[in-house]
Amino acid sequence: MRSAWLVVVIVIGYMLILSAISYLARRSSRTAETFANGGRTFPAVLIGFLLASEFIGTSASIGTAQEAYSAGISAAWNVVALGLGFILFSYLLARRFHALGEVTISGALARVYGERVRTATSIIMVCALMIVAVAVYASGGAILSSLLDINKSLAIILVGLLATVYVSIGGMRSVVYTNVLHAIVKLTGIIVLAVIGTHRVGGLGELRAALPAHMFTIAGVGWSQIFAWLIAGIGAIFATQYVVQAITTVEKSSKAKQAGFYSTLILIPYGVFAALVGMCSAVLYPKIDSIGALPVLAADIPPVLGGFVVSGLAGAMFGTIAALTIGCSTLLLKDFYQPYFNRERVERKDLLFIRTATVVTGVIPISLALVASDVLSVTFLAKSLRASLAVLILLMFFRPTYGTRNGALVSILASLVTTIGWFLAGDPFGMDNAYVAVATPLVIMTAFQLFKKRGDVADPATSRSPQEDDVTAPDSAVATN
Repeated sequence: MRSAWLVVVIVIGYMLILSAISYLARRSSRTAETFANGGRTFPAVLIGFLLASEFIGTSASIGTAQEAYSAGISAAWNVVALGLGFILFSYLLARRFHALGEVTISGALARVYGERVRTATSIIMVCALMIVAVAVYASGGAILSSLLDINKSLAIILVGLLATVYVSIGGMRSVVYTNVLHAIVKLTGIIVLAVIGTHRVGGLGELRAALPAHMFTIAGVGWSQIFAWLIAGIGAIFATQYVVQAITTVEKSSKAKQAGFYSTLILIPYGVFAALVGMCSAVLYPKIDSIGALPVLAADIPPVLGGFVVSGLAGAMFGTIAALTIGCSTLLLKDFYQPYFNRERVERKDLLFIRTATVVTGVIPISLALVASDVLSVTFLAKSLRASLAVLILLMFFRPTYGTRNGALVSILASLVTTIGWFLAGDPFGMDNAYVAVATPLVIMTAFQLFKKRGDVADPATSRSPQEDDVTAPDSAVATN
């Protein structure tokens, strides 16, 4: 117990540093706009670290180790898919989104598909982000429960409340600065944990001897699952609110592209080391619940190192929740509060609302986290929901005349129903909900394309988007005036 409290003291010290950073950043969050985007003055490397940090939260860390506990090294694809997603995002969308100048995905889609799509997009995005928050709270509670030997439900409640208080202080600028620190601590921490686990097993040779051969193959989870992770992961990168929000904080669109590459440099090794931790736990603790693969090992190392590792995990949780809640609150502000309740754009009202919304969206997922067991599948569902939006985003930029406004609206609403329904049904016929999420908008937009009337989709040549010198793709809905 003394060791546990030493870890807690180290973590508290780390959180005090984060709180100080957030408090200092508060000076740059005195309006709703700066709270949401931080002032748009950040270099590419900071945004790259920010984005990587947001995607390797506790749910990705614990969920990957949980899957690797039984499936082996191939569980790393869950995070590696995100790294590959950022490479594609950098080449295909980073500069286009930056040139667009919108801080919300719903605002971007509304330019081509109309205002009803803005509302529908906000609904599905808020649902997806809050589902991720459920997984983050569940995994964070698992860590705190193992560390302090307290009831898991109590741990989840404590985690949720602490994270919500932390997030509501400094806005996007504090998220950028603190997540750079998180990324460094998290990557170092997972490496430390993997090295200690491998050493205790007796080395990689002993680990290979102790586990079944399939746990060392790159397709141990099955190619169907890997492709599903790739679809959901890449789709999540393409259509996540806080990715777009972060990209717009970079000064130039060329640097927005670079930010994606910096993220990849962190994500791919992180996935491999997180999977290695799960495999080591399978040998060291063969009878535990798989969700404890990472937390149990983290609680069973020297307290100073344990404090560093748990600080990284705590930072991962708070950093991810910060991105999620700011993303949700920005959508609620832009797409619901301002159009319907503050048309005069009174700044004081906007700032009060976005801070309040940040707290509310941080608290609501706590109740659902109390019953969440499979962290990775819950996170995967949220990625799948965003993958359905990624289809429309790609059409918006590269084929803006394909389909119709009504088709886009029906696609979003149908994707929400079919993807969640398929997930709740247990992924029938062995087909992951990610495939359903992508297929639904493709089928619906194709059907509406076949029967559309003239003028159903805005002519890209009359798009309202700003012209930018280094964005020259003629087929982009946002590259020409």
